[in-house]
Amino acid sequence: MYAIVQTGGRQFRLELEGKLQIPKLEAQPGQKVEFDRVLLVHGDSGVTVGSPTVSGAKVVAEVVRQGRDPKVVVFHKKRRKRYTKRAGHRQPFTEILVKQIVGA
Repeated sequence: MYAIVQTGGRQFRLELEGKLQIPKLEAQPGQKVEFDRVLLVHGDSGVTVGSPTVSGAKVVAEVVRQGRDPKVVVFHKKRRKRYTKRAGHRQPFTEILVKQIVGA
């Protein structure tokens, strides 16, 4: 059983009892979050595709932790001009554990 949800401007496939890192949510570890923007649900009765969302469907998950991805180095250089610029970036994420898929 799985569902495809949209959060943070991207789409994710969430499986029951599966862990996934998604863009940062404002929630504390141990807190429950609900995703109501469900685009597709695959369950025992088959596949339900929304237009654009499946009405009455939601995914309940628990926040496991908040974290940040490894550093990505951003480097700019203009040749023959003695110009270099170096910066780093760490994208924040929220790791969730899917507890329940409603509407399958």
